[in-house]
Formats: sequence, C-alpha cells, structure tokens
Amino acid sequence: MSTLQISLAVAGVILLGLIVAYNTWLYRRNAPKRADADTRVSDGHSRFDPALDGVDVTNLPEHAHVSAADPLFDSTPASAESSGHTWGADTALDASPAADAAEGMLTATPESAARVAQQNAERKQALDGLIDAIAPIRIENVVTGDAALMVQPTTRRAGSKQFRIEGLNAASGEWETVRAGQRYSAFQGGVQLANRLGALNEIEFSEFVAKVQGFGDALNAAVDLPDMLHEVSRARELDQFAGEHDAQLSFMLRPRRAAWSPGYIEQHAAAAGFVSAAMPGRMQLPSVTPAHAPLLTLVYDAQAAQADNLDQTAVHEVWLSLDVPQVPRTEEPFTRLREVVQQLCEGMDGMLCDQNGYQLLPQVLDPIAADLDKLYDKLDSRELSAGSMLARRLFN
Repeated sequence: MSTLQISLAVAGVILLGLIVAYNTWLYRRNAPKRADADTRVSDGHSRFDPALDGVDVTNLPEHAHVSAADPLFDSTPASAESSGHTWGADTALDASPAADAAEGMLTATPESAARVAQQNAERKQALDGLIDAIAPIRIENVVTGDAALMVQPTTRRAGSKQFRIEGLNAASGEWETVRAGQRYSAFQGGVQLANRLGALNEIEFSEFVAKVQGFGDALNAAVDLPDMLHEVSRARELDQFAGEHDAQLSFMLRPRRAAWSPGYIEQHAAAAGFVSAAMPGRMQLPSVTPAHAPLLTLVYDAQAAQADNLDQTAVHEVWLSLDVPQVPRTEEPFTRLREVVQQLCEGMDGMLCDQNGYQLLPQVLDPIAADLDKLYDKLDSRELSAGSMLARRLFN
C-alpha cells in the first residue's frame, strides 16, 4: 500500500470520527433536559401511569391534595370527620363559629387567628342577597333536621346555578346547612344569580321555584317567592359586572435552546413551591389560606406527563396561570407570579412569551400590575373582594 493510500485512509478515519463526535454532541445538545437523579425521587411527586386509567394519588404529600369541592361548600381539613348523611351537609359551613374559633385559638398565632376569624365569618351564612335570589320558608312549628333532610331536594343546582337550602338553628339562631339532630325554626332557599356560565335565566329560576315550593309543601310551610323578572334583571346586571371585571392571566414559558423533559419541569417547579395536582401535567402553588384556590397553576402537555420514558419526552412550552378573582389580594399573587417567572426562566434557561409564543420583556408586566390594582379596588367597592367566599362563587 502506498503512502498516499495510507494517508487517505487515516484522513477518512479521522473525518468519520469527527462526524460521529459532532452528531453525538448535537444529539446531546438538543435532547430534552432531564431532572437530577438525586432529586427526582425525593420530590415526592406522583407518577401518572396511563395504564391505570387514572392517577396515582397514594404518594402525594399531605399539602398536595387539592379539594375539588364547590366554593359554596368549602370543607374543613381532611382530618375532620363528616357525617355524610345529606347532599348539602358540610362540616365547614355547619360547624359552630364560636367552637371553631375556640379550637383554633389554642395554638394560634396572630396570623392564623385572623384566618380563623375570616373563615368563620364566611361560614355564618352561605347564601347572600348580593349574589343569590332567596326565598324565605316560614313554618308554624319547629322542624327537626332529620325531617327536613327527608324532603330536601336531591340536587345542588338549578340548571347551571348553585341551589341551596338553609335552616335557622333554633338553638344558635344562625343560618346553616340543614343537619340531622338539629331543630330549625325557619328555612330559606336560594339560587345563585350568576357565574362564569352566565346569568340566571327564566328556565333556571322556574326550576328553583319548583324545588323550593316542593320542599315547602312537604313541610306544610309558606314560601315567599321573589319576583322572577326582578331577580332575572339582577342576574343580568351582576353577570355584566362580573364579565367586565373577570381576569384570568396566562403566560407561556419556552426553552431558549434544548427542550425540557417532564421531570426537569417538575424539579424546578417544586423548587419554586409548586405541588402536583390531580391531573397529569398540572401543578399548583398552594394558597396560605386553607381550602382556597391555588395562587398559581402550572400546566404542560398531559400526554408528555404520562409518557413511558419521561427523560426522552420533549416539552416545548409551559403555561403559568393566575385566576385573579379567586386569590386574595393580600397574598399578592401577581408579584408571586413575576417571582416564579424569573426563577423558572433563570433555572430552566427559558423565556417568557405571550399566548402566541412571542417573547415578552419583564417590563411589559408593569402596566398589568397597575391594572390589577384598579380591578381589585372595583371588586372591593362591590363587596366582592378577590378571594372572598362571594367572589369565589361568582367567578366559578
């Protein structure tokens, strides 16, 4: 073999090695970023397996369980026992505010005591004339809770609106969800005037009337029904106000270079305080107030979250959302949103984008903060403060 042939062979081998090395480097550079092996298991997040036709919630941390209850029926902590004897029974709304406060004060700090007082104030009366059409139900004699439960409507809704019957406890003198073992001197039925599905209409009001009238007839009680035209008009006005002052903010995070793997996203989100939710591809930043909506929601591709090989599954966008009326103003959710965006963008080498995928500069968020302050003021002036029971029901 001549010297030329040997030289060409050596050059070919070197060139082939360079091509292999380049392709290997290119593959590793574009491969989805993976979570650190030493933190992946210790995060405590559940692994979703599509073969189980559901989600694995057996390993969720205590604080990761998010209540799916309607805001009208907020429940007490999971350790509390519920009687479960009626569709409307709820220990959080039925419990005596004085007893709850006394129990909470035993080990309460000033901040937790204030939270207990606020929760008790909301539990005193779930129905409110501000967002409900209410029909008083007058009875001649005291009625037991057991008798009322036997004839109570079996559904919580009239059409798409919340429906509820409350009793005036003869012992405490407070309105509450009807409970077995109690005695009531009066009742009232109510239907919500509006929610995010729209205003109460004539058909839903008629369904509400039928439910309340049937309950009153079963107890031989007199029902004072509100005027339908007046309540429907109120519902439309309330729905117009809610539509003009409803705000749900969503921002997209996208990788600057290599895509992210689901484990990589969860690792950095957990470092920012997020916990896994019941749905795959969804994480939540919990509120400091028990039973309240999460401050922020992080969402990515649900199919990617259920893939067989999470390390090799590429995710190219993550959504961060804030439901403004659901979160109290005092928790400064938008400020927390900006902090989370900065932390995730720096840690994951990502960039903030709008809903169309165009990059946004951090300065763009300043006018939004000013607009939110005005929105909070308008909600406060209408007694529908963000994060309050009434606001959580109306914007739901």
